Amino acid sequence: MVEYKVVIYQEGMLGSLLFGASKVNPVKFSQFLNENARQGWRVVTMEKDIRRMLLFFSREAYVVVMVKVLKES
Repeated sequence: MVEYKVVIYQEGMLGSLLFGASKVNPVKFSQFLNENARQGWRVVTMEKDIRRMLLFFSREAYVVVMVKVLKES
């Protein structure tokens, strides 16, 4: 039996407001992925997305699909 989790990982709005666009911090993203891995989650797939906010600003985000094996059959 498996369980799936879908997460949208994105940085805060401050960078977008100050610089017009915000990119995901690779160190923080790695920490996020490692924390989920410690909890038993494994990344199945991910896709990069540029998300609009407040009409003129954009920020980078990742849609991450993860899976965890709950019980071997």
